[in-house]
Amino acid sequence: MMGGPGEAGTFDRILLIYNPAVGRAPAVLAERLYRELRNRAPDMPVSLLPTAFPGHGRTLAREAAGGRPLLVSVSGDGGYNDVVNGAMDADGKAVCAVMGAGNANDHRRSTRSLPIADAIVRGQVRRMDLLRLTVGEGDRAWSRYAHSYVGFGLTPLMAIGIEKGVKGRFAELLSVARALRSLSPVDITRADGARAILDSLILANISRIAKYGKVSEAGFPDDGMFEVVVLPHARRWRIGLMALRAVTVGLGARESVPSYRFTSTASIPLQIDGEVMEVGTGTPVLVESVHQALTTLG
Repeated sequence: MMGGPGEAGTFDRILLIYNPAVGRAPAVLAERLYRELRNRAPDMPVSLLPTAFPGHGRTLAREAAGGRPLLVSVSGDGGYNDVVNGAMDADGKAVCAVMGAGNANDHRRSTRSLPIADAIVRGQVRRMDLLRLTVGEGDRAWSRYAHSYVGFGLTPLMAIGIEKGVKGRFAELLSVARALRSLSPVDITRADGARAILDSLILANISRIAKYGKVSEAGFPDDGMFEVVVLPHARRWRIGLMALRAVTVGLGARESVPSYRFTSTASIPLQIDGEVMEVGTGTPVLVESVHQALTTLG
């Protein structure tokens, strides 16, 4: 097993999970990492696991999570979200890591401490929080974990704008600006009963989201808290100034909480680690920090 003497977080095999259908980069990077690990750690079993359909990464991670594997998602934030949720579907004991191979790679950029191959060979693990999103109540409720953030309103539009636009920093920011034209306010009822009309609500476990936005100065992904970034409904030019501040100096210090609860007054878009969904009208929403639920490295 890799890892320092006496570490409970060591692993006995490595599985590289990637999506071959989203371009050449994930397959090329996965194969390159496979060769490097076979060279640097020849006694460690390493396998390549390509996904075959949306959500397959979650299934592969869940099925592989028995024992003490290292599950490496060679992907962007959405692919890593699948792997993390698959590991949590099982017993949550697998070590999870990500090699950035997507468009935004927010989680990797915010939490990176070493090149991924060096971190794997070293084998020193650490614990990180997860966000648990629960939508609805009773038998109709569903839950999903987020490794980085849950966003409502502006954040999903930023993701869609970046995905549909031409790649490159300036072009992508222009795509975000165009996406603002279709922004609808987020209409919610907070836990205290007060109604709020917002342009954006972001619950963040990391400091950077949507590729260029710096949402927090003090977010620590292992303290049992997450940052709440609220943008009240305002004119479009004020939203543009907020976006400009986020991609330059950052949004500064934000409130940190262990949980956040509200009910959607109207249907609203939702983004969880890069994956865009929707919350229906009159739906209770709860986001909680699950303290140090994820074992990771890199």
